[in-house]
Amino acid sequence: MTLLPGVRSATVDTDRLRTHYLEAGAGATLVLLHGNLSTGRFYEHLMPALAQRYRVIAPDMRGFGDTEPKGLDATRGLGDWADDLAALLRALDLTDPPHLVGWSTAGAAIATFAKAHPVASLTFLDPVSPYGYGGVRADGTPVHPDFAGSGGGGANPEVVERLAAGDTSADSPASIRAVMRALYWAPTHQLPSDREDVLVAEVLKTLTGPDGYPGDATASPNWPGAAPGTRGILNALSPQYCHWADIVDLDPKPPILWTHGTADLVVSDASPLDFGVLGAAGVVPGWPGAAEFPAQPMVTQIRRVLEDYAARGGRVRVEMFEGSGHGPHIDAADRWLAVLEDFLRTA
Repeated sequence: MTLLPGVRSATVDTDRLRTHYLEAGAGATLVLLHGNLSTGRFYEHLMPALAQRYRVIAPDMRGFGDTEPKGLDATRGLGDWADDLAALLRALDLTDPPHLVGWSTAGAAIATFAKAHPVASLTFLDPVSPYGYGGVRADGTPVHPDFAGSGGGGANPEVVERLAAGDTSADSPASIRAVMRALYWAPTHQLPSDREDVLVAEVLKTLTGPDGYPGDATASPNWPGAAPGTRGILNALSPQYCHWADIVDLDPKPPILWTHGTADLVVSDASPLDFGVLGAAGVVPGWPGAAEFPAQPMVTQIRRVLEDYAARGGRVRVEMFEGSGHGPHIDAADRWLAVLEDFLRTA
């Protein structure tokens, strides 16, 4: 499927890796960073409208899409992604502070970037919790000292197998087409078949294995039996390495927009991907109970950190999208775009 009018595809060699990106428009820099198991093309439908005011850039991040398939050092959290973004902006000679949008995993990446570089604004789109994903209590402290219950060992092996095999079907709940329909947007939302085909093909470009998705893992004596490794995307999201609650210390504080789907099943206070929820439901045997391994209240954690950010002098706007899933920029695209444009006008 060809790109939408006005959207261009390009590749540039940076001082870190060869990066593919989509681009549209001219003006102040607006960077749209995708999340796990996606690419810059998940923003393509928004780019023609945004291009009327901004130079919009939607890169494929390390491990995904058509960017050079280099491994990810999980011990840096999303530091590799933040540094890759900085390298891309240098290569494109974009020196003014950018507006950054980070979906899911990329929420941690844009927060990490903002701790090292000036930014014009930050938009968190259903971001990973400020304390990482899985195996932490409400206050962000780990359930187990080795952070068991997070990282690469928690991936569904059939999902990994079907990704590696290039499965385009919806024959199994573990096929990426079925996963997208169930988790990426509201179940009531149906993409046009040609657009869905494009996005399936994009996800199937994912680098799989220990350096990409899901990453490596370490055996653990603690339930559920696996602790984070040191490579790949799911380990980068582990609370052992991923944390952006210290964004409250930024000075100066860029304005923040937080948008979130109320029906998000990925980043939720009761996510069915969280071992605390899976154990309580009996899906993973041997759960030690809520006192020992509670569900992670991810949305509550985001809210508390951003409330602290505001209490310390930052400007925060919150927009919850009723009935939307993990991607309100897809299943409520018109409203989400209007909210973003309104926020950027006053950022």
